[in-house]
Amino acid sequence: MLEVLSHPLITHKLTLMRKKDTGTKDFRENLDEIAELMAYEVCRSLPTRPIDIETPMGKTTGYELSKEVVIVPILRAGIGLLDGIRRLVPTAKVGFIGLYRDETTLEPVEYFAKFPKDLDQAIVMVVDPMLATGGSAIDAINMVKKRGAKNIKLVCLVGAPEGVKAMTKAHPDVDIYLAALDDHLNEAGYIVPGLGDAGDRIFGTK
Repeated sequence: MLEVLSHPLITHKLTLMRKKDTGTKDFRENLDEIAELMAYEVCRSLPTRPIDIETPMGKTTGYELSKEVVIVPILRAGIGLLDGIRRLVPTAKVGFIGLYRDETTLEPVEYFAKFPKDLDQAIVMVVDPMLATGGSAIDAINMVKKRGAKNIKLVCLVGAPEGVKAMTKAHPDVDIYLAALDDHLNEAGYIVPGLGDAGDRIFGTK
């Protein structure tokens, strides 16, 4: 399933991020705020279970999340989505996947992996600002599946049709959430119109 989240605040903040003259501070803060807005929508389908509680006025039945949530940012740019989601789900655990894109082959290369236990019992959100060729996301989801993850959501800010197609073919069981579906990839593998290199713009490294 692909869901492009349509919300005026998401659209407004993403427009600010797209501008080439937006600085690191504003870029990072808007990404953080969009992540929280997206998390609200992504979490609509989280399972709950009834729990008996007592309010100041008496007993009642409430509901609590019935599965743990594990957020897995793809390093390094995925870190930019982490805090916004954790503000909404503060009990979430965090795993990390370190991948970088080979600039010649555009293929992902793994350099780090660390995960909480019992991924098979959790809702796993793999997060990365960009879904371009889909290579990094596909590889990251392969890694969490090898560790038992079954209920996986991919949360990205901006996607290209090529990346969505590749992702859907490789992992048809994974739900994809985007803030925007852009036009295409250029010859260098960047999303157009996109917003440039998300990692560099988050951390001010270029």
